[in-house]
Amino acid sequence: MADKISKEARSKIMSAIRSKGTKLEDRVSKELWRRGYRFRKNLNTLFGKPDIAIKKYKVVIFLDSCFWHGCDIHYRIPKSNYDYWFNKIERNRARDKVVNEYYEQKGWTLIRVWDHEVKEDIEAVIDRIDRILQSRLVTTQI
Repeated sequence: MADKISKEARSKIMSAIRSKGTKLEDRVSKELWRRGYRFRKNLNTLFGKPDIAIKKYKVVIFLDSCFWHGCDIHYRIPKSNYDYWFNKIERNRARDKVVNEYYEQKGWTLIRVWDHEVKEDIEAVIDRIDRILQSRLVTTQI
């Protein structure tokens, strides 16, 4: 099945997709800031360039888009250029797994949040992150 828009238009649309400063990132970071947490965003000095990093607690947060990270609930492979998209998302999933293992081996806490979780109940997401950060605060002070 052919794409419904031209190759040039599709390229322009795809190039406009941002990897940082997304609505998802903004919503979560504003809530964490409001609760008094201080952090860095898109820190490229840390492996995998986490969306939010709190070095003090050794916590990294990745905010995963259902499309780009292949959410089991919402992801549907585009019908046009199927092989490309299948391989692209599989590479993203494999990279996510490598990043998870890296932080696990280094003793960091890694939190992954799906965009649908934020859309459905941002308060529950922030509460979950808050509980994890509070537990890290206790363990880092011992």
